[in-house]
Amino acid sequence: MCLILFAWKSVPGSRLIVAANRDESFGRPAHQATFWKDQPNILAGRDDQAGGTWLGVTRSGRFAALTNYRNPLDKRTDAPSRGELVASFLSGRSSAEAFVQSLHEQAAAYNGFSLLVSDGDRMFCYSNRADDVIEVMPGVHGLSNHLLDTPWPKVVKGCAGLAALNRHAYEPDAYLALMDDSVPAVERDLPDTGMDAESERRLSSLRILAGNYGTRCTSVLHVSDSGQLDFAERTYRSDGSTSGEVHHRLSIT
Repeated sequence: MCLILFAWKSVPGSRLIVAANRDESFGRPAHQATFWKDQPNILAGRDDQAGGTWLGVTRSGRFAALTNYRNPLDKRTDAPSRGELVASFLSGRSSAEAFVQSLHEQAAAYNGFSLLVSDGDRMFCYSNRADDVIEVMPGVHGLSNHLLDTPWPKVVKGCAGLAALNRHAYEPDAYLALMDDSVPAVERDLPDTGMDAESERRLSSLRILAGNYGTRCTSVLHVSDSGQLDFAERTYRSDGSTSGEVHHRLSIT
């Protein structure tokens, strides 16, 4: 994922609301979100190249999602897939806190990432570029290709939009529409991550339209206080057109 907006325990009647965009090369094969045949408890998209995922939930209410940490000068070609971290938490039974605490020893092997995990009771964020475990407090938060709540333009804009939608009854189409915003940030607000200014501009919108690289899918999730889970995902082609949608509703067990 490259942008995750979420409201954690801050909206009456809702435990968690998520709106997220996955940005990736369109040449990297992946499957749309579904329940995995080899792990039927997991509902997530799947990276066919490495077998992991970028965002998912389980029938028991576990949630995990990951973004890459953008630093062009700090990238190893021999690093393991970061998507395996999301899959590992979803398939496991450890608490969210125990899982992120266990990452310290292995995290250096991966390229830069920030990981969100929730066991339904608590949520934590861990980045191997800060090496600091953070418990996520109730509120509206945003995570892009840096640390949690770093005020990049897309994070600030997205969080404001999410907060506005949260004042109304949950409707997945409204959150899908929020993430379908391809307007880039103004130049003076662009972050400096080591890329040239034009690349920073292309990557500054909530939804990225940049040819062979861009937003591959938008995922929205709602988990109610009563244990009802609603998950919708829209996938895109490289020309920006919609290639499919899925919608799952279930009761947390």
